[in-house]
Amino acid sequence: MTKASYGSWKSPISTDLIVAGSIGLSSPHEVQNGLCWIESRPQEGGRSVLVKRDQAGNVHDITPAPFNIRTRVHEYGGGASLIHGESIYFSNFSDQQLYRQGLEDEVPTLLTRAEGFRFANGCVDAGRNRIIYVVEDHNVSGEPQNQLSAVDMETGALTILAKGHDFYSSPVISPDGSRMAFMTWDHPNMPWDESTIWATGLDEAGMPREMVPMAGGKQGEQKISVQQPQFSPTGELFYISDEGGSWNLYREQSSQGVCPRQAEFGGPHWVFGMHHYEFLDSGKIICCYSEKNLDRLALLDLDSGNLEDLDLPYTSIGNLSLSDNRLLTVASSPKLFPEIIEITLSTKTIRTIQTSTDLELDESYFSVPETIAFPTAGNAISHGFYYPPTNKDFQGLDGEAPPLIVMLHGGPTSATHAVLSFKTQYWTTRGFGVLDLNYRGSTGYGRAYRDELIYQWGIIDVEDAVAGAEYLVHQQKADPLRLAIRGGSAGGYTTLAALTFAETFKAGASLYGISDLEVLAQETHKFESRYLDQLIGNYPEEKEVYQARSPINHLDQLSSPCIFFHGLEDQVVPPNQAEMMVEALRTKGVPVAYVPFEKEQHGFRIAENIKRCLELELYFYSRVFGFHLADSIEPIVIDNLKE
Repeated sequence: MTKASYGSWKSPISTDLIVAGSIGLSSPHEVQNGLCWIESRPQEGGRSVLVKRDQAGNVHDITPAPFNIRTRVHEYGGGASLIHGESIYFSNFSDQQLYRQGLEDEVPTLLTRAEGFRFANGCVDAGRNRIIYVVEDHNVSGEPQNQLSAVDMETGALTILAKGHDFYSSPVISPDGSRMAFMTWDHPNMPWDESTIWATGLDEAGMPREMVPMAGGKQGEQKISVQQPQFSPTGELFYISDEGGSWNLYREQSSQGVCPRQAEFGGPHWVFGMHHYEFLDSGKIICCYSEKNLDRLALLDLDSGNLEDLDLPYTSIGNLSLSDNRLLTVASSPKLFPEIIEITLSTKTIRTIQTSTDLELDESYFSVPETIAFPTAGNAISHGFYYPPTNKDFQGLDGEAPPLIVMLHGGPTSATHAVLSFKTQYWTTRGFGVLDLNYRGSTGYGRAYRDELIYQWGIIDVEDAVAGAEYLVHQQKADPLRLAIRGGSAGGYTTLAALTFAETFKAGASLYGISDLEVLAQETHKFESRYLDQLIGNYPEEKEVYQARSPINHLDQLSSPCIFFHGLEDQVVPPNQAEMMVEALRTKGVPVAYVPFEKEQHGFRIAENIKRCLELELYFYSRVFGFHLADSIEPIVIDNLKE
């Protein structure tokens, strides 16, 4: 084993390996004569493709180029495809129209001709030969109008079923076709603040009768978040609600939770298609739940409320798909990259169907996270996962503490999980420690923890980032002079706020992050256009608060180097958020670099851009912290950096 300065270790995980050797996996589904799933491929510009594996084990693409299965409803999308019988119905990214394609290599045919409309989260109403979709109409003036519409499976004709709320999601039809349920929420709430599940009968023509609120809304002054309505095989409506303090499972015939416990059976509704439970029969459910962002799969008896955990080697479990006695899901752990697995529930045996990477690396290169809870401001506790620098070929110099990167998830109402990721191991194998932070406001720890961020964004998230870094410095796991902070989107805002309003961090990286909260409040898309009401305060009534928490207005307090990455087609956080900050830092004389990416939106999907982003961030830290790079990286100009 070689002794070398932290940060300069030679890693087997190159950026070429990351982008060429890994794909995204989602939406596994059993079909006649095989299985299907969706792959997101960075090497194809982020294109999402339906893939089929036949019973002989042969795997081939169903979706031909240039079709791309991706919807822009709410910009974040999700729920872009639906398999029914031997056909897939999907939203195509380039025109946002619905297409139908057989699963035997047929050419996709255009189903809808509704320019300006976007479709997501379809639910089959088989008895009426239609699919119920969440539809976003961009033909209206001002903000797009959201509605539920039925799309005829043969003609593509649209029939509006419900409108009037700001947002719709999760339509479901009862087994006998007599009832429909769905979820709504309205400004200024986000779905995790306050939402409602509605149920209605359907007349002979399939039109809704009276809309009845079944769950959610307000109970006195308490806001309730609900999600994932589903009908049981006998037609009883089930749903997930946080009225008891955590997202637990409920049924319409009872005001009590089916299995009350301090665990999350749901998650933040950022994208469509969340599916955390399935009915085995009328008396038993297979479900996924999380405790402190460590997932478990379990069997739930509806009569007794007994929850039986399945012994699985996974800590993150994705959406569930059940067929007879076989469950399909995407799962991962700190030692296993994401993979599609099939679980035979009668025998509890696991079969791997597809992995997100074919690359095989010695496990001794992998950094396994430590779950940590540490004290923060206000006598509170914050949470995260600490990944120590790990490389079987290297160790640090005597007396040297490693540099630390504090990673911030987006959202901010979201969370990070303990999983094996090339993008984390890229740093740890080079000699960096990583704190993957779930600051107060993150999901996975109950409603009270999530609500701590209300009106406090830019304050307590910064406090927790600082406290986490200092906690690890105190434990001699991090060098106080080489502390970096990075994040994308909302994590980019906390990065810039921490660099501005605290003195702990010596460098940072903002990926499509926010620098001016006022501009964001005025320019962002409908889904998040009132999000800041809950995080900061009403705008423009609280204009002074927005100005006070915007890093762009406090450049006199920012002196740490920062690198910015931004997609030029970003509609969620427009690129001027980065450009304003970069120009101001250049003028001030603070070391700064800016890397814009054409054809990228919110988040990077194109392989060459993912590669360049990682390499330049590493290059930036090497220049700022003064360590030698083991990698050969094409440099970038860092303005104002003294040699």
